Amino acid sequence: MTESLTFTLISNVLGGLAIFLLGMKYMSEGMQAIAGNRLRTIIRAVTDNRLMACGAGFGATCIVQSSSVTTVMVVGMVSAGLMTLTQSIGVILGADIGTTITAWIVAMDVFVRGGVLIFGLPLVGLSGFFYLFSKNEKVRFAAMMVMGLGMVFFGLYLMKAGVKPLRTMDEFQEWFSRFTPDTLLGVLGCVAAGAVLTGVVQSSSATVGITMVLAKDGIINMETALALVIGENIGTTITAFLASLGTSRNAKRAAYAHVLIKFAGALWAIPVLWLGMKALLKLLGPESLMELSIIETPGDGAMLGIAIFHTAFNVLNVSLFIPLVGVVSRLMMKIVPERPGVDAEHLTYLDVGLLATPAVGIQQSHDEIERMGETVEEMLGDLAVLLKAGKIEGEAAKSILDREEKLDGIQREVVTFLSSLLSGTVAHEVMDRGRMQLRLADEYESISDYIARIVKMHRKLQRNDGTLTGQSMKRILELHDRVAKYVARINEAVRTGEADAMADAKTEADQITDSMKSFRDEHLENFAQEQASPLSSLVFTDTLTAYRRIRSHTLNIAQALTRE
Repeated sequence: MTESLTFTLISNVLGGLAIFLLGMKYMSEGMQAIAGNRLRTIIRAVTDNRLMACGAGFGATCIVQSSSVTTVMVVGMVSAGLMTLTQSIGVILGADIGTTITAWIVAMDVFVRGGVLIFGLPLVGLSGFFYLFSKNEKVRFAAMMVMGLGMVFFGLYLMKAGVKPLRTMDEFQEWFSRFTPDTLLGVLGCVAAGAVLTGVVQSSSATVGITMVLAKDGIINMETALALVIGENIGTTITAFLASLGTSRNAKRAAYAHVLIKFAGALWAIPVLWLGMKALLKLLGPESLMELSIIETPGDGAMLGIAIFHTAFNVLNVSLFIPLVGVVSRLMMKIVPERPGVDAEHLTYLDVGLLATPAVGIQQSHDEIERMGETVEEMLGDLAVLLKAGKIEGEAAKSILDREEKLDGIQREVVTFLSSLLSGTVAHEVMDRGRMQLRLADEYESISDYIARIVKMHRKLQRNDGTLTGQSMKRILELHDRVAKYVARINEAVRTGEADAMADAKTEADQITDSMKSFRDEHLENFAQEQASPLSSLVFTDTLTAYRRIRSHTLNIAQALTRE
């Protein structure tokens, strides 16, 4: 084989594979952006009903166009506490069926007599113009999806052209002959080869597509192709397995369940291939399909037969495991038992697995923002108790300070997560929500700082044997009550998303400021008469200022909600 031929072969195959994978990425991102809330709706539909969970997994995979993305998302959601282990197993089963759609996209070449692959580049060119020059976001993402589809077709076309010369090369034919599943060991070798290849590429859609192209051109026979497909279904589990590293034990269980299901499927499929290959070929072989007048050439028959087998294998495997979801869940609990103190503490339920699905990830970060707001409310409630008791010491005071430090960490995690999420290709809605959430996280963290500052000021006053007069403490409690109610109201708007609730937010904020100024002026007038210590006076005025800052940051949250 000449060097030029080798270069052409490698460049076409690798280049085609790269374009295929990039096309899958664009198609996935475009469909996710178009689907938007639909993806969140599908996920929310997941219940303990295993059929519903399976349907959700199928629907989600149809949108994201990748079972790997779906399973990684599921691992992330389990780690985030959004989904139980039992629910996740049902979703993973549905994803296994949904992933077979890509094989049917490849098989479209059969029904249009080779035209689809050739038209891949025109699809890229036409949709590319809309993607680059259209100002309508929905049109741009639809163009991205079509462009991705075109890249999938064109990538397959390049791979097809690249492997075609292999038919005439004796050395490659001799090498491929080693993967002939005419014995049990041969079947196992083909399965292992498919698993390794998919593990390297991390896309069963790509490797199944490659297998279909090789079978179409007669480089591998039908028997080898079917065995490779079984292995490729095993190899797809590596992505979810890698995503589970460093996550919660429940997330690990979800990933391991996916591995178990695929390996168990291989355990029954391998004997079927070894003992029943002749029967399978009578059903799915090129000659049999040609007799049905479905296709015209043996190559087309091979592609169609592989697509049917890929779907049938996953449907049968899912059918076997749907009744056993509970059993698998309990088994995973034994394989990965609870070990208190082993898992690292996570300040948030955010998981990198959710980055693959921005529509789901942005909702999870919103939930974390809500938790920050709830924590701030709790801190204000505990502070009120301490102020009324006149004793800023003990576990209650320490708890407030600990939560302030915790919110600092949560804010950092939210910012890191959202920065990663928004760095990719996301819909305008997701981008707007992400920017708003970044602002809200910063404001809530600032509110917690001022609550902690109040605790520290009054604790210092107490430790120096200082006290506030009854009138001063009365004013502080009055202001605290108004500010706490204001924070609670804005938090409710954050939870509900109702911008109308913020109509009088500015008016309320101004009223709080007026009260603060009035209390300060009153204090200055009575300062000499009350004979308060300088430290007491300073604590009082600084406390008023702290509440004013809390009010200001809360108003900023309201303005962020109304996009002001």
